Amino acid sequence: MDGKVASGSGTDGADGTAGHARWLLVVALTVQFLVSLDMSVVNVALPDIRSDLGFGRDGLLWVVNAYALAFGGLLMLGGRLADLAGPRRVLTAGLVLFGLASLAGGLAWSPGSLVAARAVQGVGAAALAPVAFALITLAFPAGPARSRALGLWGMAGAAGGAVGVLAGGVLTDVAGWRSVMLVNVPIVAFALAAAARTGPVGGQRRAGARLDIAGALLATGGTTLLVLGLVRASDDGWTSATTAATLGAAVILLAAFVAVELRTASPLLRPGLLRQRPVLTANLFCLLLASAQFGAFYFVSLYMQLVLGYGPTAAGFAFLPFCVGVVAGSILATRAVAVLGIRRLMAVGGTLAALGMAWFAATATVEGSFLTSILGPSLLCSLGIGLCFVPLGTAATADVVPGETGMASGLLNSSRQVGGSLGLAVLVTVAAQVTGGATGVDGLSSGYAAAFWVAAGLLAAAALAAYVLLPGERGAPGGPGPVAARADAAEHEEDAAGR
Repeated sequence: MDGKVASGSGTDGADGTAGHARWLLVVALTVQFLVSLDMSVVNVALPDIRSDLGFGRDGLLWVVNAYALAFGGLLMLGGRLADLAGPRRVLTAGLVLFGLASLAGGLAWSPGSLVAARAVQGVGAAALAPVAFALITLAFPAGPARSRALGLWGMAGAAGGAVGVLAGGVLTDVAGWRSVMLVNVPIVAFALAAAARTGPVGGQRRAGARLDIAGALLATGGTTLLVLGLVRASDDGWTSATTAATLGAAVILLAAFVAVELRTASPLLRPGLLRQRPVLTANLFCLLLASAQFGAFYFVSLYMQLVLGYGPTAAGFAFLPFCVGVVAGSILATRAVAVLGIRRLMAVGGTLAALGMAWFAATATVEGSFLTSILGPSLLCSLGIGLCFVPLGTAATADVVPGETGMASGLLNSSRQVGGSLGLAVLVTVAAQVTGGATGVDGLSSGYAAAFWVAAGLLAAAALAAYVLLPGERGAPGGPGPVAARADAAEHEEDAAGR
């Protein structure tokens, strides 16, 4: 794995190198689809799982939480392992682990066996998610080719989430809840077959490089406790002793992690990475975006089913326009980034997403309809989110050397996972405060609307952060910023090669 695909100078010649890059993109998109699919496909099947395996109400939550905790807690470690051991090794191990855990989940015989399988799935996903993003940055140089690949990466994530919501209902109705676990097995098999078609994927295992064991333990423990504390805050409240103790322990471990990283020679997360403004801004933007998006998804689903009276399958189909909007935004972003630049495109995308979320808030009433309360805001919000993926991915890897692509990817995915957990906890608290224990549709819709308003504010904050914190770019006073300049140079090089 010597970086030949990334540099475009492989020994197979131009056609062979391009073919390897295409297969790498297929693998990356399949992995992104798979990870996104599994974050949502199980949710609709939870009632059937409870009745079949005999879960208690609180125990059922761990079917979701076991995956989320393992996934969120190990993302930084998974990204760094890709740098040290090589993307292909981590990719293969992650796929095999994920596939076997999915098979075990589909054959689960007790609550404990299913929760254990979901936790192992989370471990596999933590290895896969950073690699999927890193493969794109390694296989495609900065410029139009990478922009197109990042657009497809965003589409794959949106498609996985939307298909998961829809497929969860359909598969459960047609083939039973076990099918939502087993459906991952053929996808994993396809990804492994596609990976076998690729050429070199990055650097060989770095001689003398060692894994930062202390940092890995502290980051894993701190991030896991942080996600757990946020998850428990949704159920127990922010002032409960359990929430306070869990979040306090997370802060202590993460502070110790920072202290260790400042002193170690081979850190899990190089502190200097976050001193790069594009990288720092991309992670802040991603955290705010995920906080709004994940929490809002939860409340849109509740609004459709508990207020508008949709069934699970109908609610799944109603999410499809959101997927369409993300795809359209991602396609548009691959061209718009050359005109607007990274900073402006992220600001525009965040603003459109905020306006769409505000539309959700304004129309989340008992009298709402599909056209005005679901379709319209879904398309506007998702178009804005789709516009963000290309510039977000570019900013997150600006000035990152090939040996740290997994590190940068793990950091971005961690920001996304922590942001999603934080947003859900905050929005659930807001909705509960406004609802005040009311169970009627009027009270529920008021609580959901309040959550949407908060989500709109988070997206507006993301747009403002991008515009204020990112360096100036094309068309701005003082000329192009460093990120835009690199993109321009890469574009000229690609055009010259084409001629």
